[in-house]
Amino acid sequence: MGIAAPLDVAPASLRRDLRGRSLGRLLAALLRRLRPVGCHGSCLACPRRPGRACQGSAGSTTGDSMDLGICIASHIGDLDYVERAEELGYTHAWFADSHMLWSDCYATLALAAERTSTIQLGTGVSVSGTRPAPVTAASIATINALAPGRTFLGIGTGNTAMRIMGHKPQRIAEFDQYLAALRPLLRGEEAVHHFGGSAQQIRHIMPDNGFVNFDDEIPLYVSGFGPRSLGLAGRYGDGAVLSVPPDGSATARVWEYIEDGAATGGRTIDRAHYLMCSLTTIVILDDGETLASQRERVHHEAGAFAMASLHYSYDQYRQFGRSPGARLEAVWDEYCAMLDDTDPDRIHQRIHAGHNCWVLPEEARFLTDELIDATCIVGTADQVTARLADLGERGLDQIMILPNFDPRYEVLERVGNEIIPRLAAG
Repeated sequence: MGIAAPLDVAPASLRRDLRGRSLGRLLAALLRRLRPVGCHGSCLACPRRPGRACQGSAGSTTGDSMDLGICIASHIGDLDYVERAEELGYTHAWFADSHMLWSDCYATLALAAERTSTIQLGTGVSVSGTRPAPVTAASIATINALAPGRTFLGIGTGNTAMRIMGHKPQRIAEFDQYLAALRPLLRGEEAVHHFGGSAQQIRHIMPDNGFVNFDDEIPLYVSGFGPRSLGLAGRYGDGAVLSVPPDGSATARVWEYIEDGAATGGRTIDRAHYLMCSLTTIVILDDGETLASQRERVHHEAGAFAMASLHYSYDQYRQFGRSPGARLEAVWDEYCAMLDDTDPDRIHQRIHAGHNCWVLPEEARFLTDELIDATCIVGTADQVTARLADLGERGLDQIMILPNFDPRYEVLERVGNEIIPRLAAG
């Protein structure tokens, strides 16, 4: 048999890992096979998480230091970003799924899988309203064939992806039905799929020929902004994806919604084995600097994420008549007046212009210090580390950062070099 013998006798899923891999990726594939069942990156076999005991679960590390991940505006031509994040010790890369904004997230994930070997890869988050459950399951299981044991699925109703097309996000009842089908499909099992007014039993009928990978678990992380969607995260998810104020004030209430939802589905959430991840971004100041003294740089690095909060509030106002929070009162009337001049047939395109990438020049005046404080983490390296530690104590396992598009590499480097080592040191 010669040199091909190791591939011939290895398990099929491992053979998929070894073919065409460099020595480093071959070793990473072997390490993945040494992990205990259910481990998704927290055991001693994981080179990016040295010294941390395996939780035996789908990604949670409650009780350990906070993890840092990256949220990525999916860009088919920029794989260096996720590759560098892996080198710096970020644990997860969440690829956003807004098809009228960025590249297709699954195509980008496929390329990222070939460029990386240890970082967890998945959607942040995929959209239920634009991809039927069997399509989503097959898409992420295809990525799992390329990155076995380090693939996850984040799923949500599509606040931005749907609204930017002029549609509302999927209703909670529809999302419930969607998740009920998606969960077994991610395990390669049969599920009831509702389509065109009928319900059919479906399953992937060719799972054993390398087309997809259901053998390695695909954790399901459900995005939720309100009580009912968070309840579904408890009922169906291995974790929850949040966008809560980065002061930890809402975490206890979030846990209540999740655990209530789990109870309605006959589940009990083990917090040590349930991933709680929240989206924000980080700006590191030097000693003696403040937000006020570095306002231009803070806006350059984090302004787009803060502005997305204003976009979201306007959508809530349009759909439900909800008033904005106190942090927006000073700019709300002027912001609404600016949008009043927009063509009503295209206002859905205008609201999210620059979404989480850059701030339009005419919107820069709405970036107040109060809005930055309410949405982002800004401070010296020690201050940022202390805030992250506090968030961890309040029940968050991971923060994923989404800096402005142009300075994303600089932010990635500084957070990776100054914050990740501090978190690892405890």
